[in-house]
Amino acid sequence: MLLHSLRRQALIATDLDRTMIYSRNAFSTTSEVPTVCVEHLEGAPLSFMTTAAALRMQTLTEPAAVVPTTTRTIKQFNRIKLPGAPWRYAITSNGGNILVDGVPDMRWRIDIDGQVRAGGTTLSEVSAELRSRIDDSWVTKFRVADHLFCYLVVKPKDVPEDFLAEWDAWCRPRGWFASQQGRKIYTMPNAVCKSHAVAEVRRRLLDSGELAPAAKTFAAGDGALDAEMLRAADSAIRPRHGELEQLNWTSPNLTITEATGIMAGEEIINWFIKAAPAE
Repeated sequence: MLLHSLRRQALIATDLDRTMIYSRNAFSTTSEVPTVCVEHLEGAPLSFMTTAAALRMQTLTEPAAVVPTTTRTIKQFNRIKLPGAPWRYAITSNGGNILVDGVPDMRWRIDIDGQVRAGGTTLSEVSAELRSRIDDSWVTKFRVADHLFCYLVVKPKDVPEDFLAEWDAWCRPRGWFASQQGRKIYTMPNAVCKSHAVAEVRRRLLDSGELAPAAKTFAAGDGALDAEMLRAADSAIRPRHGELEQLNWTSPNLTITEATGIMAGEEIINWFIKAAPAE
């Protein structure tokens, strides 16, 4: 009976940046909306949710197993104080790492590293090639994330017109791909995928009895790196902004918010609350 009482009736996998949490520049609203800061960097406030969204997100953990699912590194994820924490599972590094009670699962990571090696070109080779194609006139930072993938922080208006398409074309036959989300251009191995990690977390929750056998999976995200996770979910939602909006991306199971910016984050949480059934 105790095991049954702990079972969650849904799994919610949600992207964070520009889906759940927003920088000041990403608010996209002219009205004064009460907000709460959920992330600081070097003492300065960085990311926010509306106050209503923060309060409602805490209620999601009752009917659902909420799994924050982000492209952020472990260190970047740990800066966030998301309402509803602590999390049994969280997915970082675009699916390259699964955190279990805050601790990286090394078995998962070793398996991912093996898949990346078997899939094609190494990270060091990709990084070297990428460095040969960029310069300081439009790139402000080059970063390697958790020894899994690399990304650029760029001046979007100064990125050469054909760079992304040409770079992606170089990556594809080598087991990698490129994607731009705002000021960041990611270079990602095919094996590092949010949807694969979400499927693994779902399997574990079912095996442990923490998730009801008939539980559905719901997902939210705004970028191309979220597309497969959204497609694989029973039902999904994306905001009316971001990379997927620019691509006009859709799927039969997809809902698109009416709002943009930080108010879309609130709308997504309300959608999750309605979608996740109470026990």
